[in-house]
Amino acid sequence: MTKRLATRLKEPGLVSVPGVYDMISAKIADGMGFDALYMTGFGVVASHLGYPDAGLATYTDMVGRVRQIAEGTTTPLIADGDTGYGGLLNVEHTVRGYEAAGAQAIQLEDQEFPKKCGHTPGRRVISLEDAVRKIKVAAEARRSKDFLIVARTDARTAHGLDEALRRAEAFAKAGADILFIEAPESVEEMERIGRSFDLPLLANMVEGGRTPVLTPEELAALGFKLAIFPVLGVLAAAAALQSAYSEIRDSGSSRGWSGALYPFDRFTRLMGFERVWAVERAHAEDGPGDMATADRSPFDGRS
Repeated sequence: MTKRLATRLKEPGLVSVPGVYDMISAKIADGMGFDALYMTGFGVVASHLGYPDAGLATYTDMVGRVRQIAEGTTTPLIADGDTGYGGLLNVEHTVRGYEAAGAQAIQLEDQEFPKKCGHTPGRRVISLEDAVRKIKVAAEARRSKDFLIVARTDARTAHGLDEALRRAEAFAKAGADILFIEAPESVEEMERIGRSFDLPLLANMVEGGRTPVLTPEELAALGFKLAIFPVLGVLAAAAALQSAYSEIRDSGSSRGWSGALYPFDRFTRLMGFERVWAVERAHAEDGPGDMATADRSPFDGRS
């Protein structure tokens, strides 16, 4: 049985969490032994809709992705719930929907709607009182205490670190399980965050973002318990695709491309083709020609 994320957070050591955004990234990460996966809103909105992470995805868009990823993996899933997609009743509905879909934690933030990616400009936050009400409703809405509430504040960029710390403290009192102060801009700020709270703290490691990307040892020493890497996978995939497609455009063929490839036969197994072949073998007709075809995979050298 998969270990609950709540249990893992009580154990020693930093929890490093890769960002997943579709079923390919989720299945690859799921087989690598991570303690948790992070469903990144930035990556899901980009890959599913082709839009910026700017409040354009709906609850229905996102809960569908939560369900797909949770059903297709066994690793505990932390899922981005944006602002809860509306008012207090929406937050309640979102928390219950994400929990029923199979996530083990939901991230909720205090931005005004429409929200924006936490490492882009122009973000504004709702009042502290309204933000606290959302976290309180979220904590009360869940059916299991093992379903964790990650409370994020984006106040640092527009209002300074003092306001961000004040909000995080209020979120802790409202029932949050994990605190997430978005976009600190120096190691010194991260150190101050780490000294301020007893609850597990989450660090957002965005390559090219506002926050320094640190080692696990450095983050743990500063007081952080989780580190998410939401965009590394999607940026790496985009770079690989651009390189591969450029080769086809420039040469008309893939023959000269020297980039790394995930082996084709391994990819078919990752996607579950072995079960397809097994079902075909089990239900093949009795004719010798049909059985001979069903008994071999495309990779046995006879196709």
